[in-house]
Amino acid sequence: MRKNSKLFSKSNLQKVISTVGVLALIAFSSIIVFDAMKKTITVNDNGKEQRVQTHVKTVEEVLEQTGITVGQHDELSHALDAEIESGMTIDYKTAKQVTVNVDGEENIYHTTEETVEDLFIDHNLAFSNHDDLSHELDDALKEGMIIDVTKAFQVTVVNGGKKEKYWTTGGTVEQLLNDHKITYLKNSNDKINVNLSDKIENDTKIKIVRVDKEKEEVEEAIPFEIETQEDNSLEKGKEKVISEGEEGLVVKTYEITKEDGKKADKVLKDEKVQKESQNKVVAVGTKEAKQTNDGGNLQTLAKSESKSESKSKPKSNSSSASSSSSKKSSSSNSNGKTLTMSASAYTAKCNGCSGHTSTGIDLNANPNKKVVAVDPSVIPLGTKVWVEGYGEAVAGDTGGNIVGNRIDLHFPNKEAALAFGQKTVTVKVLN
Repeated sequence: MRKNSKLFSKSNLQKVISTVGVLALIAFSSIIVFDAMKKTITVNDNGKEQRVQTHVKTVEEVLEQTGITVGQHDELSHALDAEIESGMTIDYKTAKQVTVNVDGEENIYHTTEETVEDLFIDHNLAFSNHDDLSHELDDALKEGMIIDVTKAFQVTVVNGGKKEKYWTTGGTVEQLLNDHKITYLKNSNDKINVNLSDKIENDTKIKIVRVDKEKEEVEEAIPFEIETQEDNSLEKGKEKVISEGEEGLVVKTYEITKEDGKKADKVLKDEKVQKESQNKVVAVGTKEAKQTNDGGNLQTLAKSESKSESKSKPKSNSSSASSSSSKKSSSSNSNGKTLTMSASAYTAKCNGCSGHTSTGIDLNANPNKKVVAVDPSVIPLGTKVWVEGYGEAVAGDTGGNIVGNRIDLHFPNKEAALAFGQKTVTVKVLN
């Protein structure tokens, strides 16, 4: 009985072992089959690839398996609930927070772009080449990066009369001029309408006036005076030229100031007399006319009793282009008479002249009007006269040196007055 019992036990053990082997084989086969059912997935995490074999069903489960949490602004190539397929590649990019300050205005962006330029394109941020950026366009974006942008604007600069517009992002006037190679020296004659240290703003306008100074020499004639001498060998009313007058010569040096190429000022700096003028000397007769008996009629050689003796009396220059001594007359009424008078010339545009005559004629407004300055005791003011070499005129002015048989003729400019000079003329009183 014991022998049979041992045999039974051995047989049972073999059966058990056999059963265990079968089960192990089944389990191993199941494992093999289970492993064979895994799906191989490629996960590209911000450029880094990893292969994942998984039995999960969705993209979200795969990402959880790899430790990836998808944020609101992150980029994912598939939907989180998309079903997994063997051989699938899942691309994932983490968004970066980037701050862009434009002229001090802060804007925050979340982006998965790689460079500064890509960020600008993705968010339609347009900046010109004149704008000032804190980073280069090809700089890589980083989490928390701050990009500062100062936008450029145009400033008008009038330089020497030429207007130009220049781009700038601010700074001082001096910096703008240096940036655009515009020369302005503080110690020059040039003028500028702003301070070099002023800050540039959108509405800043800069004007530089280029100032040039140059010397100019001008030769001018020195008018001669008429000097009279009494001559008792000549009958009253007659004159004789003893010596002709001769003009002198003076060289005047002027400083001419030009602003932006145009004459702005002229200042007399020096004058040198190269040749003195010589007076014209005229003999004036004082001899009484002889009376003759011609059929009982007395006749004098003098033609006008209204003329009185003239005494030699040189006068200094006044507003006229030249001055002379004059012959004094005591005539109270010269109407219809013909007079021989010493004539000089003047212009209303002389230094210190008001341009208005003593009778109120505005010679500045009427530069071509023919007006004669007279001694009212010889020719009353308002009288119309005819002057040899001048034409019809009105006696409309007086002068401190216009005494006796002397007149001063108005001309529209200095050149015409100098051309007339000083001479003895015939004057006819018309009314």
